[in-house]
Amino acid sequence: MTPDTVEEQLVKYLTDAHSIEQQALVQMKTAPKIASDEQIAAAFSDHLTETEGHERRVAEQLELHDAKPSKVKDIAGSVTGMGFGAFALAQPDTPGKLVVHAFSYEHMEEAAYDLLAMVAQRAGDTGTVQTAREIEQQERAMGDRLAGFFDRAVDAALREVSPDDLPEQLDKYLADAHAIEAQAVQLLEKGPELAGTPELASAYEEHRQETEEHQRLIAARLDARSSGPSRLKDAALALGALNWGAFFQAQPDTAAKLAAFAFAFEHLEIGAYEMLRRVAARAGDTETERVATRILGEEHAAADRLHSLFDQALDASLHEQGVGAR
Repeated sequence: MTPDTVEEQLVKYLTDAHSIEQQALVQMKTAPKIASDEQIAAAFSDHLTETEGHERRVAEQLELHDAKPSKVKDIAGSVTGMGFGAFALAQPDTPGKLVVHAFSYEHMEEAAYDLLAMVAQRAGDTGTVQTAREIEQQERAMGDRLAGFFDRAVDAALREVSPDDLPEQLDKYLADAHAIEAQAVQLLEKGPELAGTPELASAYEEHRQETEEHQRLIAARLDARSSGPSRLKDAALALGALNWGAFFQAQPDTAAKLAAFAFAFEHLEIGAYEMLRRVAARAGDTETERVATRILGEEHAAADRLHSLFDQALDASLHEQGVGAR
């Protein structure tokens, strides 16, 4: 049955948050073992303790609402968390991929708790508002801490790479960036029809145009270096984006979930370009470094714009389901 009260929606957002923490717990237990850097590993270990506290506090809020975590969502979160470690280990630059994807995930959690606090505010639940805002602050702090490790992550990723092999490594980072942009284009093409409001639709459409230019700039750098995109990576990530589009269409709160995911995806791109910029600098490719820096500015601006629209994305989701104020 479609929820018809904001309180019922609040319980759903709490169960979503609990499953996100289940996924995070698996990730935080795996990450220190594969970080290849003591400081990065310590950050993940410290955040594991915080994450255990987050999971406990969300469960307590559910109990206050006479509700329980969703076993189905929690299992799905745990399985996805296991895939996170396996993905990072399968990459030739495990420390870099680990930090970038964890950086993005922290911003997904930040977005989830921001939306949770907004729903709780609408439901008049001050206890959940306080809990969500406190956890949101810790997730944001972890994201900032990971951002401070980009240099160390590059150092760890390139530790065994000889100077003569740096150009080849840079080509791989460029190919990764091109594939991420291919995924972003697919996601943003679906965005306007799922946005929920004209302003969100404009944000997705305008950033899609920027993203196509980003992809062109990266392709030009690959061409200038006598290299090219990876068709396999481009196809795989573009397919993934199509699957995400279907996922969002199937959600009852499409506008809010899409905005939160797009915000996190912007931070995946930000992390990727932070790494690319640093690898380009080490390889002495000043033009690629310049291009990465330019794109970074636009990705940050897109993330900030999306974040500013969370409130209306939530209102659109609640309105679509016929949910009224408390």
